[in-house]
Amino acid sequence: MAEYLDILDQTARSLKSRGDRVSPDQVVNALLEAEKAGRQNRKPHPFESLYGCWQLYFITGTKKTRAKAGVIMGAGRYLPGLVGVLLNYSPVSGVESGDRQPFEAGRIENQIQVGLMTLTVSGPAKFLEKNDILAFDFTRLAVEAVGIKLYDNYIRGGKTSEENFDQRLVKDQAFFAYFLIRENLIAARGRGGGLALWVKV
Repeated sequence: MAEYLDILDQTARSLKSRGDRVSPDQVVNALLEAEKAGRQNRKPHPFESLYGCWQLYFITGTKKTRAKAGVIMGAGRYLPGLVGVLLNYSPVSGVESGDRQPFEAGRIENQIQVGLMTLTVSGPAKFLEKNDILAFDFTRLAVEAVGIKLYDNYIRGGKTSEENFDQRLVKDQAFFAYFLIRENLIAARGRGGGLALWVKV
């Protein structure tokens, strides 16, 4: 196994074992190596590869955000353990693409839990298997506290955005370009240029 995969696997294991973490610089370098290898040996993945629940564990900012944050942000950082950020992908069918490219349609759900409060944003997603790109839009917000639903509705013109989502071009949408998809972890570069690593939960 390539060294960068060993480092990323060790990083993923540390989430569940709560063991010693790999240094952020090593994780960033491993992600960059994985991205380079992914470009050189592109192997499209089916949308099913993303199904399930993933915890966002490590992120980097863009050069612009790193310059603003300075030493505090650094090249990359682990997310605080008190805040759980979970992604859940699931399929839907019967849609047509404005990109004139075949894609798999689905739903994305991003859940953030702080103490007894749970915030969940969700919306449509489409996965272009040829490029391993997932475009998405968060159109709904749900808020729960101790199991009691306090709010669940569209946000920011979400109903209209959801109705038009499939016809919009990917270049005009938020997206992740995945360069590493494994059973226990996934890694991608976002539209803004940052890198992210999720671990299967």
